[in-house]
Amino acid sequence: MSDARLQRGTLAPTLPGMTATRLARRAVIRISPHKSLGEGSSEDVAAFLQGLVTSDVTGTLPVWSALLSPQGKALFDFLVWRSDDDLLIDCEAEVAETLTKRLSMYRLRRAIDIAVDPTLAVYWTKEPNEGSLPDPRLAALGSRWIGPADGGPNSAEASADDAYLANRLTEGVAEGRAELGQDATLWLECNAVELNGVSFTKGCYIGQENTARMNWRQKVNRRLIVVPLDRSDPKRQRVAYPELGLAVDHLRVEDIDPQLAPAWMNLDPAAS
Repeated sequence: MSDARLQRGTLAPTLPGMTATRLARRAVIRISPHKSLGEGSSEDVAAFLQGLVTSDVTGTLPVWSALLSPQGKALFDFLVWRSDDDLLIDCEAEVAETLTKRLSMYRLRRAIDIAVDPTLAVYWTKEPNEGSLPDPRLAALGSRWIGPADGGPNSAEASADDAYLANRLTEGVAEGRAELGQDATLWLECNAVELNGVSFTKGCYIGQENTARMNWRQKVNRRLIVVPLDRSDPKRQRVAYPELGLAVDHLRVEDIDPQLAPAWMNLDPAAS
């Protein structure tokens, strides 16, 4: 299956012999036109989500994106995929129902269905695979795809969650409610610019004003950063991973040792 087909909305299959396995700690939310509308009269679900989230969901997908507070702080982060007229949200399983309810608050009179889709699952591989696409944040994060949650050889019993976590933290990338915080971290402090999680050319979305102002000033005072556990500041620590010897801290930029920052992180946007 070609990348072009997947971008047009064809789900990648769970093929025999694939080395990647399911990310059991991820879930898929489907946003779709209400079935009662009938074919040819579909509600534009991309237009609905476009006015809510930080990334452009009308172009090439998948993208990393977020739903923010009006002050520009991260509430939920996720990847957005296209499947024909539907959009699929690849998110943490433990927040999927809460995110579904939050998105439904903004639906108003739109004829749109928003629900967790238990028939689908998220899959990941460190190396490229037929039918997969590279993570839109960083190529080193590997490739992923959405496929049937059919209990086959790539089911939750063969979960890739631990391997994915180790690879993600090794590359210095924070994600999820525990690491980003709940309404605790400004989106640009989550490294959204460097990791392609925000568009400054699309229209309005929740939290845009403060996010755009920070970008215009080229001033991000704090950053989420993955550090060795023995270098972590307990007062600034978000999550510790003793089994990996790593932690995620929320530090002032001037307190970050440049030697600990990943190559992709820009500690001084104004100088670039």
